[in-house]
Amino acid sequence: MSKQTILGRVTQLAKANVNALLDQAEDPQKMLDQLIRDYTNNISEAEQAVVTTIGNLRMLEADHREDVEAAAEWGGKALAASRKADELRTAGATADADTFDHLAKVALGRQLQSEKEATAAEPTIAAQTEVVDRLKAGLDAMKDKLTALKAKRDELVARAKTAQAQNTMMDAVKNIDVMDPTSELARFEDKVRREEARALGKQELAASSLDAQFEALDDLGRSAEIEARLAALKHG
Repeated sequence: MSKQTILGRVTQLAKANVNALLDQAEDPQKMLDQLIRDYTNNISEAEQAVVTTIGNLRMLEADHREDVEAAAEWGGKALAASRKADELRTAGATADADTFDHLAKVALGRQLQSEKEATAAEPTIAAQTEVVDRLKAGLDAMKDKLTALKAKRDELVARAKTAQAQNTMMDAVKNIDVMDPTSELARFEDKVRREEARALGKQELAASSLDAQFEALDDLGRSAEIEARLAALKHG
């Protein structure tokens, strides 16, 4: 995966509006769990990309330092060879002086090449440094967002459990309302009153039967009295 692709993904994820995504989700908790997994995986990939990019940058910087140091070293050698050539020419050793002047020119050529390579690497080093800085910033933002996602997930789970407990309680209250104990008591009281009424009815029925029996006895006594008086009249 290229640095630009990683950089683009890191930037996109770091700027992602999690709340907007949750509003569109059918199951926010599952979506958060998936986001956490995705962020964790992408952070791992981004870290590897940052490590690779930093490694490449450090190699470029090391090569640049070597070119700068080489340029300085070749410059020193050119100066030394030029001075030696001047000394030999002053001493009349023209041939030897020409040799050292040639060495000075060779050293100067090497110096120019090293300086050219160092200068050519500087824009690349600057660009790579900018990429590394942006990757680090994006990576830090992703880590912060991952922490926020985990906190949001824990909050959502806690809220879901609370809501579930509240719903369970409300269902229980609703069931109690449906099975109103006062209505059950009223029905039981009505049943007791009906039984009491039946008992009163039986008592009243029994009383009226007893009265009828006594009335029958009274009628029988009256008939006997009438018969007795009739017999007395006949024998008088």
